[in-house]
Amino acid sequence: MLGSLLGLTCAVRVREATTQAQRAWWLMLAAWAIGGTAIWSMHFMAMLGFSVVGQQIRYDVALTAASALIAVVVVGIGLFIAALGRPTIVKILLGGLFAGLGVAAMHYTGMAAMRVEAEIHYDTGAWPSRSPSPSSPPRSRCGSS
Repeated sequence: MLGSLLGLTCAVRVREATTQAQRAWWLMLAAWAIGGTAIWSMHFMAMLGFSVVGQQIRYDVALTAASALIAVVVVGIGLFIAALGRPTIVKILLGGLFAGLGVAAMHYTGMAAMRVEAEIHYDTGAWPSRSPSPSSPPRSRCGSS
């Protein structure tokens, strides 16, 4: 939450800046705060909390770093689209769409960085509208190979 607050504060400063260099600086700080400090760090902390009984989970350093870079860059581009110049609903929607798709790319890049001696399956049919009944046992998403 603090990263988002800091990032939005920096984004407001983009509009108040008087030179292009100041705008670029505040935009970079906003992208780092929102993309790196808020979004990526929250995602990676959640991944660090994931465990598989009897298995050690490691992470590919290059892919993990790439996921962080993706988060910062796409949020920066999204903010650039939405925040610079005269604000319009189209610019805000396009900036948000770009950042949202980029965050999805960050997520799957981070998941690809996970190294575990188990088979990982994605249950694409498990949407919120299709939740298991209270009497059915929970399904495991990760099984040992």
